[in-house]
Amino acid sequence: MTFVVTEDCIKCKYTDCVDVCPVPTCFHEGDNMLVIDPAVCIDCGICEPACPVDAILPDSYEEAEVWVDLNRDYASKWPAILKSKPAPTDAEDFRDVSDKFAQHFSPLPAQGA
Repeated sequence: MTFVVTEDCIKCKYTDCVDVCPVPTCFHEGDNMLVIDPAVCIDCGICEPACPVDAILPDSYEEAEVWVDLNRDYASKWPAILKSKPAPTDAEDFRDVSDKFAQHFSPLPAQGA
């Protein structure tokens, strides 16, 4: 089992999870979301309750299945994020937005990474 970042992270991109993760290269940063590298995740679960928008789930949850490949794929393309950063200024505006993947997902890596 590993953990995955889901659609709820898109455009919110809180990085509280990065600070609590004991594996420095577990999280990777895209333009508007984070992903978890399943190859380095140690399945500790500390990140899950740290996420203020509940965007992290164990991959064993049915609703997480669609995010496993995306996390794996983009973890190999995006740079590791090693410490937390401020959330986007409009993060709260996107907290309860639905269908964020179709409308807002960006395949680009984080700017300035």
